[in-house]
Amino acid sequence: MLDRLNEKMVQDAYKLYARKENSPFNYNPNNLQQDPPPMREYFESEIFLNPIAIQITSTAIGPRPKWTFSSGNTAMPPTPENPPASQPVHSDADFEHPTHPFAYVVNVPLITMTPENGSTEVWLGTHKDSNLSIQEGRHGERTSGRIKTGELEKRRVICPPTQPVVPKSSIIIRDLRLWHAGVGNQTDTVRVMLAMIHFASWYRNPMKLQLADDLKDVIHNEQSLEIPVEWGSKAAVKDQYLNKAFGNAYDFSQGIN
Repeated sequence: MLDRLNEKMVQDAYKLYARKENSPFNYNPNNLQQDPPPMREYFESEIFLNPIAIQITSTAIGPRPKWTFSSGNTAMPPTPENPPASQPVHSDADFEHPTHPFAYVVNVPLITMTPENGSTEVWLGTHKDSNLSIQEGRHGERTSGRIKTGELEKRRVICPPTQPVVPKSSIIIRDLRLWHAGVGNQTDTVRVMLAMIHFASWYRNPMKLQLADDLKDVIHNEQSLEIPVEWGSKAAVKDQYLNKAFGNAYDFSQGIN
């Protein structure tokens, strides 16, 4: 099931990449924000509604977390115009937010991730530092959330970053506040990693998933997550899902319901 989804998302990645400056890239052209196809034929509950992942996030931030974000990070192979390039180290929490856990990102790599094909660099323990003064860039800009160089060097002395090998189909769960960076892909293979965000039930994030209505029975039968959805016909959703914003344009803050 991962191979089928990966095949489709690789095809979609090249379509997005061909849009060049109009593609939904994050920080550099080879690092794409990419949504999975939100229709029944590509939706596997073991991937998107994984019970182990839900158990972990429910234990960490309370029962019945709210799933409002479903996307992915794709590292494209290098080209002469766009050689391998890494994102700046950043935090996805580039807005006023609680100093305690409120959201977890669930990542699923569709192929094995390695330092060579762009596995994510992570700075362990940095989710505990929620001071926005260490960041640069305004929320909503392509380059928001960047950690200041001096702060990186101070943290490197305490605990340097790691870029792990992550086997295909593994589940990675990280605090939304954790410092991290997408690293350039040095291979000729597209590397896709899914990203779902579970927010605490009390956290008022107003986003909703946009799903095809052929998934209604699957979503309505899920009792362990709250899943706000804007439903659309399969044809309409199929036309729209590749026209989403780059990652920093999403609003993970709290809003008025």
